Amino acid sequence: MARGKRKKGHPGGPYKGGQRRSGDSQPYERKSERFIAEKSSEYEDDLRRLLEGIGTPEPSPFVPDPFQVEALEAIELEDVLVTAPTGSGKTWIAREEIRRLLESGRKTWYTTPLKALTNSKYMEFGEEFGEESVGILTGDRKENPGAPLIVGTTEIYRNQLFDALRGGEEVDTDFVILDEAHYLSDDYRGHVWEEAIILSPPRIRLLMLSATIGNAAEFAEWVEETRGTTVRVIDRGGDRPVELRAAFLAPTLDLYPLLDKNGEYNKTLNRFAQKKSGYQDFRRRRKRKY
Repeated sequence: MARGKRKKGHPGGPYKGGQRRSGDSQPYERKSERFIAEKSSEYEDDLRRLLEGIGTPEPSPFVPDPFQVEALEAIELEDVLVTAPTGSGKTWIAREEIRRLLESGRKTWYTTPLKALTNSKYMEFGEEFGEESVGILTGDRKENPGAPLIVGTTEIYRNQLFDALRGGEEVDTDFVILDEAHYLSDDYRGHVWEEAIILSPPRIRLLMLSATIGNAAEFAEWVEETRGTTVRVIDRGGDRPVELRAAFLAPTLDLYPLLDKNGEYNKTLNRFAQKKSGYQDFRRRRKRKY
């Protein structure tokens, strides 16, 4: 092929002069149009059910749930283990206790298992309590380490406990929140949570938060035996207050519920599970040619 000339029959797509060449795959856009035309009222009903109720609720005064009030009252004298579904307000308990401690001049550690979650909480608490009151300690970041509220990974808190033990000192904090406390059962990292609980002096109260601890009473008994403290278990059972709805965003940019009206897999999605589509085949042939 001469330099500067486009190969015959390739105007930048599967068409030349508006005509489809023999053997070409049907354009992806044409298939999408046909697919949309085939939609039934059943699809519209499923989509309506999926999106029903989604939106911003009307503003209303905040009223804490009984389990939140119970946790705040108990944490003044006891360690507390809160197990509640995601979205039910476990972090609110931690924020309110942090507020009380900061106002009284005491110090707090907020630990998480993930750097991303740590960074998120650092920004959230900085906005709420003031940047000068919040520091962050992870393997990648060290900012304002002398702040009364430190947000960090559980590994960093555990390391500080080891350092204090070797130096004959005590960790400079009065209260520790162990977010995602169920990581204690993790095969690879669980020992970090176990060591953090074992090495925390009894004077440091623990607030342990989790959405997935199934043996909360047994866990609490182990903490009591290990630390010599009492542990209040607050189990907020029931469904998530914020419902989860699963959907699939198709290549056509249409949204499909993952489950049908009977709660079973939506078989409509099978049409997207083909190994090859006309568009994919066209891209594959084009790559070979050019």
